[in-house]
Amino acid sequence: MSAMFEELDYRPTPIGALSLRRRRDLRTGEDIFEIKLGDAFLMSSNVTASEIALAELGLAALDRDRADVVVGGLGLGYTARAVLDNPTVAALLVVEAFEPVADWHREGLLPLGPAISGDPRCRFLVADFFALAGSEAGFDPDQPGRRFDAVLLDIDHAPDFVLDEGHAGFYRPDGLSRMARHLKPGGVFALWSNDPPDQGFIAVLAEVFDDARAEPVAVPAPDGERTFTQTVNLGRHREP
Repeated sequence: MSAMFEELDYRPTPIGALSLRRRRDLRTGEDIFEIKLGDAFLMSSNVTASEIALAELGLAALDRDRADVVVGGLGLGYTARAVLDNPTVAALLVVEAFEPVADWHREGLLPLGPAISGDPRCRFLVADFFALAGSEAGFDPDQPGRRFDAVLLDIDHAPDFVLDEGHAGFYRPDGLSRMARHLKPGGVFALWSNDPPDQGFIAVLAEVFDDARAEPVAVPAPDGERTFTQTVNLGRHREP
């Protein structure tokens, strides 16, 4: 039996202290892994349905047999794992801002880490997703100008609830347009949000992408007695 609570790692970052914790769920007897930034919870292995849906819905919107994918935000790895479970995925580039998070996966501190980091299709890049999205060279420093079939993003809580004010411009038409240059024609952008569908943001998304829509995801609450709604926002890169 595991200890009831353990802090597995704690490291300072430019925007706050990042910590990885494991605790035992008294209701289920399972180990729960959590990542915190300062006093705020970023993610928990107790609530993963929408992170998995981000990958499943994003890739389902593609109409091709081979996909090169970018995931923005590694976290506990549930989106990356779901991407790699899709047989059409030929390559996955995971862009993660925090070196400790990539380390936790490589070192096996997180349950999904060995399978993700050990998959030959997957590469971790420790970098600022938003800086790469707005750059001319794009997401892959080894192949400047490389374009992808899908970009799946789960970093901020919602388009209007960002972890860093420097991210806010990404969620406006100019920021989304700069990122869209790195998608292949017909490629898909998918964005996770902790909030229910926001028609205001869908209108912004529709300025840049075709087929802009919000897919609500019913997420079981940790108490097992209710659900709440998170969202996967989707758009298709316009054909030239």
